[in-house]
Amino acid sequence: MPQDSDRTLPNRVPTNGQLLSMFERMLTIRRFEERLGEDFHAGKLPGGVHLYIGQEAVAVGVCAHLDDRDRITSTHRGHGHFIAKGGDPKPMVAEIYGKRDGICGGMGGSMHVADVSKGILGANGIVAGGIPIAAGAALAAQLDGNGRVVVCFFGDGAANEGVLMESMNIAALWQLPLIFVCEHNGFSEFSPSDTVTAGEIRERARPFGMPAELVDGNDLVAVWRAADTAVDRARTGQGPSFIEAATYRIRGHLEAEAHFLSRSYRSEEEVERWRRNDPIDRLSGHLLSSEICSEAEISAIEAKIGEAVEEAAAFAEASDLPDADRAPALMFAGGPAEAA
Repeated sequence: MPQDSDRTLPNRVPTNGQLLSMFERMLTIRRFEERLGEDFHAGKLPGGVHLYIGQEAVAVGVCAHLDDRDRITSTHRGHGHFIAKGGDPKPMVAEIYGKRDGICGGMGGSMHVADVSKGILGANGIVAGGIPIAAGAALAAQLDGNGRVVVCFFGDGAANEGVLMESMNIAALWQLPLIFVCEHNGFSEFSPSDTVTAGEIRERARPFGMPAELVDGNDLVAVWRAADTAVDRARTGQGPSFIEAATYRIRGHLEAEAHFLSRSYRSEEEVERWRRNDPIDRLSGHLLSSEICSEAEISAIEAKIGEAVEEAAAFAEASDLPDADRAPALMFAGGPAEAA
């Protein structure tokens, strides 16, 4: 089994237009997540939220290579993946509000946003729960023979689950068009990763003969280039790849944690150090210094996104609550009658 790709890709980088488009997508994720954080603390949401703030370059850099036919699986921190893959933020926000017009009818909530029409097979409240789903979707893509690929996003905590090894084994054995993307953000909930994770996560892929790469997850171009190679391998029948993206979640594990944690599990100095490495600030600085866009253009993008955030929030607040009697129909084939 080959250790590396049999094809040599040119040393590609995204075009200026692609960089600008990805900047807008990253900023869209950031502003929506900030609004959801505000709404949670204002008591507007029916449940907690796990925000993606600080990790935007990973989802956007990878999903820039995908289209609606491709599939992704996500995590409990899934809003960023949803938007990066082209999901509509309005029904996403309505879903998080628990409303009827939500993308899952208000029955899934924050940790289960999904839109199969966009290839978004769903966020997942079970740690590592998306990994075997991605393996199954990759097998289906291979059997269909239409060049579709699947990306599995998961965190460093999920890298310690046995199902990752099982899925990598099958993916390598059957040469599935599957890309494993580990978002190594430094924490498994409230535990620093180095206290619960032995060794280098990417090295776990190598015994399966799978190419594995560590990238700076706050560098959009680095993520984009790693995904470019991995997606090309998958589309051309060369099998799976593994990307470990080193990043950081600026916000906590979940927004509610301040209400039940007696002390912080990380220092303000650490958080501030990572704030200075913010992926959006890094990209905007590059766009300005390279004269790809101007301050005025960035301000225009900010204004457009601000309007979209307000529209989505208003849409969610105006939507009705779902009917409770829909639950059996969504849980059982045939609806309430058959369930009875």
